[in-house]
Parts: sequence; C-alpha cells; structure tokens
Amino acid sequence: MKRAMAIAVVLVASSGTAWAQQGSNGNCGELPRAAQLTTLLVGASDGTVGGLFNGSRMWAAVVNRDGELCAVVASAGDPSQVWPGSQAIAKAKAYTANAFSLDVLALSTAMLYTFTQPGHSLWSLGGSNAFDPDFLAPTGTQGGGQGQITGGQIFFGGGVPLYRSGRIIGALGVSGDTSCADHEIAKRVRDSAGLNPQGGATADDITYSAVDGASAFTHPACLNTWRNGVNLGLTEAPAVGY
Repeated sequence: MKRAMAIAVVLVASSGTAWAQQGSNGNCGELPRAAQLTTLLVGASDGTVGGLFNGSRMWAAVVNRDGELCAVVASAGDPSQVWPGSQAIAKAKAYTANAFSLDVLALSTAMLYTFTQPGHSLWSLGGSNAFDPDFLAPTGTQGGGQGQITGGQIFFGGGVPLYRSGRIIGALGVSGDTSCADHEIAKRVRDSAGLNPQGGATADDITYSAVDGASAFTHPACLNTWRNGVNLGLTEAPAVGY
C-alpha cells in the first residue's frame, strides 16, 4: 500500500511539473526571452523617440499565440523607477495585439484607438476581458504571471503583433512613457528581433490626422510626438471646457 501511494504521489508530482513547464515554456520558443528582451528594449531608446523620457523607462511583455505570458522585463536597472502601473499596461497591450491580429492582418493597439471611442463600432470592447492583477510582480521587481493568460485590453499605442515567416506567433506590449513613444519603442524592438509582419516594420504603424489625414485607424498626438526618428511637431491637445 505504501509503495502504491508513493508511486501515485510521484505520478501526480510529475504531471504537475509537466503542466508547469508547458505553461511557462510551451510555445514560447520562437519569442524573445527575458535577457534578449531587455537588451532589445534598452537598445531601442536612442534619443529620437519623444515623449517624456525618450523611451528610456519601459516595461515590455511578450505573449505567445495562446496569449500566455512568456517574458516581462523593465529597461531600468531599478524597476521601481519605471511607472509601476505600466507593468499591467504592457502585459495588457501584448494580450490585445495578439488577440486582434491574424496572419493576414497586423493590428497594433494604436490602430484600435478610434474604433473603441464613444460613438464608434467597438465602443465598450475594453470591458470584455479584464486584466487579472494576480499576475503582477511586486513594485520594484520583474516578472509575474509567466505561463498565464493575464488578459486586459488596451487601445492606445504600445502593442504590436509578432510574426515569423508570415505567421503570427504572439505579441509585444510596451509601456512606460506616452502611448506614442511606447509604440515607437515596441516597433523598434520588433524590428530588431526580426519579427515584423509581411508588410514590414511600419505595416501597422501609428497614424495622426494632422500628418496622415483622419481615418478610422487614427491615434491622437502625444506630448513631444516623434515617429520613425522624426519629430512631427505635434503635441497633446490642450484641455477644453474645464
């Protein structure tokens, strides 16, 4: 009897280990892991990003095609000096870009902005899948939620889908500056990793009505707005009526 119970315990433990390994490593092999992601994130900030910090204080998260979190890092040596709230936002942006992109359609979170505003066709979409705060790391640390589906939906710049050989394999979310700067960093990280969609690095680029004309995919300008290394001379709209 004791021997049978011991075998049962080993089998259960082995099953649990296999599940944990699948949850934390399964389907993440084609995606940047933490060390590579940190290097790419730091390297993307070169003083031509704009925003408040030129993209130097960022969280980045990567999910696989199943939406499972594969890696999450902060670009600063002390993660407490990157906005704590941006950890959840980066994870939610990665989830969102993966959730609404396909092999034939790369859809950055920046492109979803107008669709999700009041009076537009996807208004209230953000309430359909809430972020799970159980998958956050404590302030000042990295990680939290690996192998889990964190959920959350964000509809402004900073989330981009990831591709290999024309096939979507997951997504990247970046947060820690203005949403426009977040998009620039995410785009650069994806490009440096060689994980662009078929249309290239700018296939799902952020657009501004003052420069590109208004469309259903338009994103508002941010403080100190740059795009692809060029200062567009745009800034956040001032308050009106209060």
